[in-house]
Amino acid sequence: LAGSWSLLNRAEIKNGSILRLTTSPDQEAERLHNGIRSHNLDVKADSLKKLANLSRDITFAQEFINRNGLKQLFLIVEEGNDTGEILAHTLKAFMELMEHDFVSWETLSPAFIKKIVRYVNTGGMDTSIQQLSLSILENMVPSSRHLFELVKREVTLDRLLTHLQVTNQQLQLKAMALLIALLLNASDAERRVRSPRAGHLGSRLGSLTAFICGLLMRTPMDPYSQEQRELLQFLRHSAFESESEASAGTVSAERRRSVCVTEFRKLGFQNHSNPAQDLHRAPPGLLALDNMVYFSRHCPSAYSRFVLENSSRDDKHECPFARSSIQLTLALCEILHVGEPCSETAQAFYLMFFGQDHFFQELFCICIQLQNKTWKEMRATQEDFDKVLQVVREQITRTLSLKPTSLELFKTRVNALNYSEILRLRQTERMHQEETLAVPVLELRERLKPELLELIRQQRLLRLCEGTLFRKISSRRRQDKLWYCRLSPNHKVLHYGDVEQGVQSPAIESLPEKIPVADIKELLVGRECPHMKEKGSGKHNKDVLDLAFSISYDVEEYYLNFIAPTRYEFCLWTDGLNVLLGRELTSERTQSELDILLSMELKLRLLDLENISIPDAPPPVPKPPSNLNFCYDFSPNEQ
Repeated sequence: LAGSWSLLNRAEIKNGSILRLTTSPDQEAERLHNGIRSHNLDVKADSLKKLANLSRDITFAQEFINRNGLKQLFLIVEEGNDTGEILAHTLKAFMELMEHDFVSWETLSPAFIKKIVRYVNTGGMDTSIQQLSLSILENMVPSSRHLFELVKREVTLDRLLTHLQVTNQQLQLKAMALLIALLLNASDAERRVRSPRAGHLGSRLGSLTAFICGLLMRTPMDPYSQEQRELLQFLRHSAFESESEASAGTVSAERRRSVCVTEFRKLGFQNHSNPAQDLHRAPPGLLALDNMVYFSRHCPSAYSRFVLENSSRDDKHECPFARSSIQLTLALCEILHVGEPCSETAQAFYLMFFGQDHFFQELFCICIQLQNKTWKEMRATQEDFDKVLQVVREQITRTLSLKPTSLELFKTRVNALNYSEILRLRQTERMHQEETLAVPVLELRERLKPELLELIRQQRLLRLCEGTLFRKISSRRRQDKLWYCRLSPNHKVLHYGDVEQGVQSPAIESLPEKIPVADIKELLVGRECPHMKEKGSGKHNKDVLDLAFSISYDVEEYYLNFIAPTRYEFCLWTDGLNVLLGRELTSERTQSELDILLSMELKLRLLDLENISIPDAPPPVPKPPSNLNFCYDFSPNEQ
């Protein structure tokens, strides 16, 4: 824990570069030691500025400290006559010198510490001075119990919370680093101290540092742990309480075991007979179990509704709660960098972290309900699980980028960012990306489109020539009859006919029925199809509606009706039929494949122009020469 947060005091990016020593370190140390004692403020400020940069060099730092240079810096701070730039350079030089560990933090005088505390507690102080002062205190805290008690007594929690609410991210980061340092060195009783403005601040920070460290995340579930097994049973009982109680005393042990397996399957565990195996992977490990239990205890209605709503759907369309929770926990860990060392260049900081006693669990409760909502909006199946998770991840990251100040605000914004809005944003960003391309690149893109569209057309026709196995759906929904349809190699005739079960690709000669392509009049899709007009509004019928298409042919308007086995086949066949009819390709599959092909082709064409700026306009053609009385010798002797 200490290792993860000790880097916070270095998160500030140091913009100044180290000055090169033009003289020996001892001579430069002597010169600057004299300069910082000068009564000329310009000379003093310039010397301190150079000292702050040169102090990063260990040899120079030792020479300066050997001349009692730190004592001189103490005097500048303790006397309090210098402020602004001189004070900022003094504190920065002090921090750089102390980084080398030549001098113990316990040697600091009470007067010096009092001044540093005053800079932190005084409102309106220059932010650079407050940042350096917070860093000094953060380094003092772990060095000794005496300094810890001193800082804890002098720096109030309310004052640190004030620093956390400013807009300066570096000041927020330094204040948070000091809070964490105080927490790490506090006893359990001290961590439970209350602040009127902070609530259980110690408890909150303890929860924050616990999940940052990733202890639960890195711990797989122990199948032999009685406590952990009881938590799994608690999840089951919470979701299916009445069923479990009814079967508890009236059935055999074997029957109860069968009921448990069924209920764990309804909960969404992939290993129904031993759900602990699903939590054996770390990360997310026990953190996923902790999130599920927290959700079931603190949002019981939402938990029951999630599980029962999905367990009543057919297996293909249910959103598995346990699997979703495990993968969502892992996604949240990755988004929030849980368990990773603090980056020295990290800039992301969320005030939401200090708004709840159990921030991560509360965030999970919002996001798991979001996943169920998005699942229904996408009308997803089990095959779409990863796609749904990707959309949910995007919803979370987009909302976090807005820096919501509370979980309630996060919940409002993330729920407003529905699947339709995500698609709209993606389209807008794609168009914006195209708009930012240079004019010649856009022209090249337009020139490539016809060629690539023709490639897609040829692929669609080839797919129709291969043919597809379709099922006949009667009024009683019997799907045991199969028929096959394929296009002739010369693209002039559609061949179709019934086939036996198990036949995958019948020869074209075995298909007795024929429709000349020239006789096809119209392509109909969805509810326009004759075999869909009588269908009701049930969920099964809606699924079939998305896969239905028909062709009308001959003068007397006969129809050949199709139900595609998948949405992918639907797109291929409707596109192929549109090609035969000489119409544009309108399916979402065509647009997706065209975007991919255009992107790949552009990258290949522009590979040699990487890191070369392309002008918007071509270079001007030079003026013709004043006369054309010249020639060029192309003789073989020319080298």
